[in-house]
Amino acid sequence: MPAISITEPDDPRIADYRALTDLELRTRWEPPNGLFIAEGELVIHRALRAGYRLRSALIDEKRADQLTGLPADAPLYTATPQVLESITGFHVHRGILASFHRNTLPTLDKLLAEARRLVVLEGLNTHTNLGALFRSAAALGIDAIVLSPTCADPLYRRAVRVSMGEVFAIPYAKTEDWPGALAAIRAAGFTLLAMTPAPDAVALQELTAAQRERPALLLGAEGPGLTREALRASDCSVAIPMHNNVDSLNVATAAAIAFWELSRTETPGAQSIR
Repeated sequence: MPAISITEPDDPRIADYRALTDLELRTRWEPPNGLFIAEGELVIHRALRAGYRLRSALIDEKRADQLTGLPADAPLYTATPQVLESITGFHVHRGILASFHRNTLPTLDKLLAEARRLVVLEGLNTHTNLGALFRSAAALGIDAIVLSPTCADPLYRRAVRVSMGEVFAIPYAKTEDWPGALAAIRAAGFTLLAMTPAPDAVALQELTAAQRERPALLLGAEGPGLTREALRASDCSVAIPMHNNVDSLNVATAAAIAFWELSRTETPGAQSIR
């Protein structure tokens, strides 16, 4: 399909891309309309390979002839950098955005049946932390992620960008039954490991083989951490040993260390380039 030039920021054909820096507006627009925005050529191609269907692409007019591999049935819009900035609210330095249809999320039961190592997130509402956590999960042996009702959207543009598209590599489900879902996770044979800086928490490296067999690592929001209800529902509190009186780490950093620890007994498989 030939590229379509956009000269006015209020053109209704590019409504998907309007005011991308306005979190409240995007939250009201994207999930209800079943779409998300990907930024940058690498991330866009990862979304395509993961099976997400392209709605449209919006690109700096200077790069229109450089972009390849997009489905021919989705419109490709072009605009000057100035018009792009007026549409989106920021300088699109990667030069390309794409709007995708969301896929139907798997059910919690399906995730629990197919996963061996699970991450359960309670109230994690910072998109940068969420994106970084998904990227670490994909790299370090986590099979699936469960989100509480108050977690941020993994397909929000900033989370997708920080994850470098790895949000597409990890299946996840969002449950409305909280903290009731924790009982279902335990009933499925997982050991709920609650990460907390509490002084009585077990050091991660001291977990038994049985506790590592089907772990469900429970992580809370930056700052408040896990709620009392989540801690009570867990099988064991775990912590990363600290030095120099440091009491905690950024949640995405702590998660990456824990993921590595829980998967370190396995021989890494062959790496593929996506």
